[in-house]
Amino acid sequence: MDDALAIAGRVAIVTGAGNGLGRAEALALAGAGARLVLNDLPGDAVEAVAAEIGAAGGQAVVAAGDVSEWAVGEEMLATALREYGQLDILVNNAGVLRDRMIFTMSEQEWDLVLRVHLRGHFVTTRLATAYWREQRRVAGAPVYARIVNTSSEAFLLGSIGQPNYAAAKAGITALTVTTARACARYGVRANAICPRARTAMTAELMGAAPDDGPDPLAPEHVAPLVVYLASPAAEAINGEVFVVHGGVAAVMEPPKVRTVFRAAGTPDGMWTLDAVHAALGPTYGDGAYGDRAPSIGFLCEDTLELATETIGF
Repeated sequence: MDDALAIAGRVAIVTGAGNGLGRAEALALAGAGARLVLNDLPGDAVEAVAAEIGAAGGQAVVAAGDVSEWAVGEEMLATALREYGQLDILVNNAGVLRDRMIFTMSEQEWDLVLRVHLRGHFVTTRLATAYWREQRRVAGAPVYARIVNTSSEAFLLGSIGQPNYAAAKAGITALTVTTARACARYGVRANAICPRARTAMTAELMGAAPDDGPDPLAPEHVAPLVVYLASPAAEAINGEVFVVHGGVAAVMEPPKVRTVFRAAGTPDGMWTLDAVHAALGPTYGDGAYGDRAPSIGFLCEDTLELATETIGF
């Protein structure tokens, strides 16, 4: 293996490691030589992944619990330091779905998804970056630190029926970018992936795997990018968002300004209600749409062209 890809001996926390993407990522990291702390809700699933890693000659311990709870985050970090003496990699993957249209969603369904996804990412990121910042102070030089967060195309596509999930994933993307900017000087590299994977959580959306040939949406096809972003080779990759599935990985372009409107015909050049109407009206019309629905402007549907099979987004 190229030395730039070597993560042997590195220590990684993986959340949501009991099933699906988290399990595939944990196995891939262990296969590359990383020592792991696995998090998921208490149960046989995450214990089985740890046992599988151990049976293959790797090292993995479990720090189970709700990832959104501060004490669980502290225990994950403490476990890494107690068992291995360090932390180098954080892979945030834990999540849940409570799909419903915005006009029927309960506050509990909203709060649960935001708590597990967004607060869960915050808790681990907050504790890991504080540790790395202190390590940088002690060492007097940047440390080796990698964060891979799990976002989703749902926030790019305005996914109907998933307002809670899309909002959480947008927040995770913003959290990733601000972490990348704030912590780069300490050695931290933070990136996000928007994976397509056929898991228990996405079974209704993705449907059944093909009968013949490889499944382009198998979680195992996402894991290599995660391992790469955790490796020394990714030193120059920071604050990026990747859409990944099968044999495809696309780097998203940051939002751009599409059009600039300026106030005209006002005494001081500042906006008035009439000036806003005069500026936006020619572009968006006068509001008399009739049977024509207004277009949805802030969407990114380019990723749909990356599909390796028909997917019902």
